[in-house]
Amino acid sequence: MSLTPEEQIRYSRQMMLSEIGEEGQERLKKSSILCIGTGGLGSPALLYLAAAGIGKIGLMDPDLVEASNLHRQILHDTDRVGTPKQASAAERLHAINPEIEIITLPGKFTAENSLSLLKDYDALLDGSDNFPTRFAANDAAFFLKKPLIHGAIFQFEGQVTVFAPHLDGPCYRCLLPEPPPEGAVPT
Repeated sequence: MSLTPEEQIRYSRQMMLSEIGEEGQERLKKSSILCIGTGGLGSPALLYLAAAGIGKIGLMDPDLVEASNLHRQILHDTDRVGTPKQASAAERLHAINPEIEIITLPGKFTAENSLSLLKDYDALLDGSDNFPTRFAANDAAFFLKKPLIHGAIFQFEGQVTVFAPHLDGPCYRCLLPEPPPEGAVPT
């Protein structure tokens, strides 16, 4: 899968990096990621993934864009208030990079559907805001032997990590074996 002349121009600056080059850019073009959440965590990550040329991006977010989201969910704008977040995200990402494939997936990422949703992607980006989804994401990535990029934020603190137990690293359950009781952790 070679790069088109337009892609050669679009990605020329990052291909100048010896760690990427044309071969690395072609690998990005062939790669795919499923992103759970297009809000405060997913927004900036998705903007950069699309701009970098990740070939296929799957979006899951059952929520609607709300005015109270706009100060931190930079993927969305005022004109999109009231629209589904994943549709808003897909439109913005295609505007940034029309060369990539964006797939919107309905519903929520759950323990019941996680394996079938993730199987067609190379990696999983968890930008969710609840423990059931985080644990479903971990378990699916663990069983399918795919990397899980996990982010979390609380007030002015943020965390990001990559779990890759298939490469002999820990998983999310290694750090937190069971979800905390409901209400025990601030939202």
